[in-house]
Amino acid sequence: MKVTTSKSKNAESFYISKSFINDKGVSTSVNVRKLGTLAELLKEHGPTRDDVMKWARAEAKLETQKYKEDKIVNLSFNSSKRLQPQQQVFYRGGYLFLQYFYYKLGLNKVCRKIRDKYNFKFDINSILSDLIYSRILEPSSKRSSYSCSMGFLEPPSYQLHDVYRSLNVLGKECDLIQSETYRNSHLVGKRNDKLLFYDCTNYYFEIEDEDGIKKYGKSKEHRPNPIIQIGMFMDGDGIPLAFSLFPGNANEQTSIKPLEEKILKEFDCQKFIYCSDAGLGSEKIRKYNHMGERAFVVTQSIKKLNAQDRQWALDTKGFKSLYDNKVVDLAEISMYDETIYYKDAPYTLKDLSQRLIITYSPKYARYQKAIREKQVDRAKLMLEKGSIKKERRNPNDPARFLGSIAVTDDGEKANVHNFLNTDKIDEEAKYDGMYAISTDLLDDDVSEILSISEKRWQIEECFRIMKTEFEARPVFLQRADRITSHFLTCFLALIIYRYLEKFLEHKYTCEEILKTLKDFNFAYVKEQGFIPLYKRTELTDKLHEICHFNTDFEFITKSQMRTIQKQSKGK
Repeated sequence: MKVTTSKSKNAESFYISKSFINDKGVSTSVNVRKLGTLAELLKEHGPTRDDVMKWARAEAKLETQKYKEDKIVNLSFNSSKRLQPQQQVFYRGGYLFLQYFYYKLGLNKVCRKIRDKYNFKFDINSILSDLIYSRILEPSSKRSSYSCSMGFLEPPSYQLHDVYRSLNVLGKECDLIQSETYRNSHLVGKRNDKLLFYDCTNYYFEIEDEDGIKKYGKSKEHRPNPIIQIGMFMDGDGIPLAFSLFPGNANEQTSIKPLEEKILKEFDCQKFIYCSDAGLGSEKIRKYNHMGERAFVVTQSIKKLNAQDRQWALDTKGFKSLYDNKVVDLAEISMYDETIYYKDAPYTLKDLSQRLIITYSPKYARYQKAIREKQVDRAKLMLEKGSIKKERRNPNDPARFLGSIAVTDDGEKANVHNFLNTDKIDEEAKYDGMYAISTDLLDDDVSEILSISEKRWQIEECFRIMKTEFEARPVFLQRADRITSHFLTCFLALIIYRYLEKFLEHKYTCEEILKTLKDFNFAYVKEQGFIPLYKRTELTDKLHEICHFNTDFEFITKSQMRTIQKQSKGK
């Protein structure tokens, strides 16, 4: 630091200033402390100007030493000086924690392979990473994502048109990126890939006519728009493994084999237990996952069992406690019991030997009963008001408990009378608390098999996060390769988020994590450094701990921030 002076008509002022290189690479300086005017300083440090200058230089030396030892930064501000046009003082920093896992997964190396293959000039690594960070921090269109990334501590050097050009390439290399990400993920930690969950969902488009794989189908949101379906595998820790897209009008069961073949071949993942719901656990799918070193655990619909097996499943006798194997009759236990009960038996449908496990949970039975009672009350209200739907597409529609009968006195036009169908209510009540699983793990402990099936909620949560927090729907892109790249960025964002969640030991909710990342903002001060604008909490401390860098200082110099950025990239 050095002493500088400024002369006006009435006075000469003394300052301590600090030199630095600004963002444009030009050497400049900023005043960090005002010492006073010459007239003021002569009274205490005079009698001559040289005496004042000698004292001022000694103060500058002390200021330099203090800065080096204590990192104390003094800044002066001018309340009458306006900001420069287009001057940016607010920056986003939450992406630094996402960047840590992006580089841990080696996605920068995958981008390098793609760049060398196509020999283009734009930075596809920066584009892909920014698309992923923006999808998590501020999900929106590709144009808005580009605007969002302009607020990062490391703003993009590419242009918006480069983003759209890169989408074409990312869509073509989707399979390569997935397989390479899986291989690199073993460097982050051991994958629980001996247990794979599969499920499907769909996404709607803001269009009216079918086009390509955008077809009319049964939308999860019950919308009339064309949809596209996505199938995804997830490992036992809730981290996505692979995904594929298929037409909206296709049977989702046809999507499993092509994606699973890719996992077997390109991921070299040969030994695992396949787990899914009943809709994706047909006999054909079970046979396919009975081959090699694979096995399956799938949900079985009790209502779809043959009459003999269904009667056995609903029989209250022969159940055992999951904790001590004590045999009980469900008719004799309390409805407030918290124990899980089960019974199992060999189950052969066609020619595949399986094991059918039936479980009963009094707690789940109470929940289902409470829900149904509310639906019955709504059905009674429909009868009273006469507002009965003609079409009942929703299986949970209260109108399913209403029946109708046509009567006539003279053989002419019949009068339709609606009534509450108590037989229907009693029939549904038989299945309260019941759950069934089919598996080819004939010798494994029941509790272990049930613990596998209980984890299916995680893949449903993956889809929920993509649809709500990451706003992957609706989709506005039209070209097939760009649509693929859109879901690829959502998929990679989900992997990075899930790893972050895992390293945080699942102690925080999705809402807490995302809000904290979005709040990691900084104020850029007079080209000297940054002031954190977020609140330090237990979660921010944990984020710093797992990513091995800190941003929670009162002031961060530019050189410190450059070091933090390097650390977030594992450098």
